[in-house]
Amino acid sequence: QVQLVESGGGLVQAEGSLRLSCAGSGRTFPMYTMAWFRQAPGKGREVVAAVRGGGDKPFYSDSVKGRFTVSRDNSKNTMYLQMDGLKSDDARVYYCAVGRTPYYFSSDDREYDAWGQGTQVTVSS
Repeated sequence: QVQLVESGGGLVQAEGSLRLSCAGSGRTFPMYTMAWFRQAPGKGREVVAAVRGGGDKPFYSDSVKGRFTVSRDNSKNTMYLQMDGLKSDDARVYYCAVGRTPYYFSSDDREYDAWGQGTQVTVSS
């Protein structure tokens, strides 16, 4: 059974930084794309960033491009999201996810079949 555990969320001042981590087990993670999504109350889930199994060619949504950096350490089955220049609009619950198909890249949440429990990011102005 695949398990993903996020950590690193919390309260930060605007323009500050946070680093999220997502530790996985139960799957051969280097074979799968992993991604970060976020969700505001009452709204749909949106992709933030995604990274292929080999860690190359990361994808970013336009809203975070240039501020967030996604990476992964396959030796630790862990993905990271470095968030810099945080804005009030970044305050959401952040979820990590792993793709359902080996060696397949997508930013569509329907292509991910295992999710973490979520971690809250709060930005104060």
